[in-house]
Amino acid sequence: MTDLATRVWNHRWKIDPIVRSLIDTDFYKLLMCQSVFRNKPDTQVTFSLINRSKHVPLAKLIDEGELREQLDHVRSLSLTRGESTWMRGNTFYGKRQMFRPDFMEWFENLRLPAYHLERVGDQYELTFEGSWPEVMLWEIPALAILMELRGRAILDEMGKFELQVLYARAMTKIWEKITALKEIDGLRIADFGTRRRHSHLWQDWCVQAMIEGLGDKFTGTSNCLIAKRRDLEAVGTNAHELPMVYSALAEGDAALARAPYDVLADWHEEHSGNLRIILPDTYGTAGFLERAPDWLAGWTGIRIDSGDPATGAETAINWWKSRGEDPREKLVIFSDGLDVDKIRELHSQFSGRVRVSFGWGTLLTNDFRGLVDGDALAPFSLVCKAVAADGQPTVKLSDNPEKAMGPEGEITRYKRVFGVGEQDRQAVVV
Repeated sequence: MTDLATRVWNHRWKIDPIVRSLIDTDFYKLLMCQSVFRNKPDTQVTFSLINRSKHVPLAKLIDEGELREQLDHVRSLSLTRGESTWMRGNTFYGKRQMFRPDFMEWFENLRLPAYHLERVGDQYELTFEGSWPEVMLWEIPALAILMELRGRAILDEMGKFELQVLYARAMTKIWEKITALKEIDGLRIADFGTRRRHSHLWQDWCVQAMIEGLGDKFTGTSNCLIAKRRDLEAVGTNAHELPMVYSALAEGDAALARAPYDVLADWHEEHSGNLRIILPDTYGTAGFLERAPDWLAGWTGIRIDSGDPATGAETAINWWKSRGEDPREKLVIFSDGLDVDKIRELHSQFSGRVRVSFGWGTLLTNDFRGLVDGDALAPFSLVCKAVAADGQPTVKLSDNPEKAMGPEGEITRYKRVFGVGEQDRQAVVV
């Protein structure tokens, strides 16, 4: 097994670029990319870095030259023959040839487009502009690079023995979490931690620990490169990006109201089974489900990613019942800010009422809280979102207004169109 402390001590080795492959990304990005490639290939989209945790001065911590070096390295990457073979020939969600030949031919020839980087005060402005299928693939690498460079800035001040103790303590912390989760009967949990991981090597270590500690209770990883390397199931479905861009392209309020369902209609044509998972909270879960067409009630399940998770699950259960569906046959994936106590609580509350699953993210792959002075390695909330499509701003409302984004006037309009009233504010941890 990799000696993490030694590798970190010598992290400037060329063997350790932060992003080492175009498939060092989340599986849902590739699934969405194929859908966009098929349905909206010419849409021009802008992605932008958003640091919700303003107390973390990224531009003071991270050298601009190092950041550019890592971003430029990603632009040099292309799909390898082995990676292409894995995507073309592997079975995902029980389906062979998930990725179509025309998409694969395009992906095999892809180099990520240029970026724009500028320092503004203590933060960086990092944006990507171009055709949607190309620029969307910057999101995960960009986040991984910023998160790891911030961590390296802290680790640079530490000696080798200090690093060894740090990683020993972090490993112990994760193993204690895994040991606690092992006691939950019927648990199903996956790694969703790529975007805000401490590092690639650390995510890989956490996944190996989950394999050994949880056995069949561990259902896979969202990281395609690690899934390939460790012979695991690559897991993931879709994200807020799709309804945000479709909605920005809508002309008029009526088209805007239909846009989130148009997205899923396109998805319905391409996928079946466990890939038919609704992410309902982009413009408010309750209103989305209330206005949803009946065919959506037949989908496999729902992912809950903002607001109070128990409230979201209860809303979904009541909706399925109102549409004549048996909630016990439906899958509910919890994926927002999870840690052991919350996982245990939600599993106890909903097991037997629905099929419960968890996507464990930042507090699996980046929980160094309390391990260094000043809590300088604590995870923070960094996102990279589509902020415009064909010149129109995107909007996200969420079930937690702290996660809302977009111009104030457009947020007001979207709230009106989607019937979103008062919402409970919850602190955004990660």
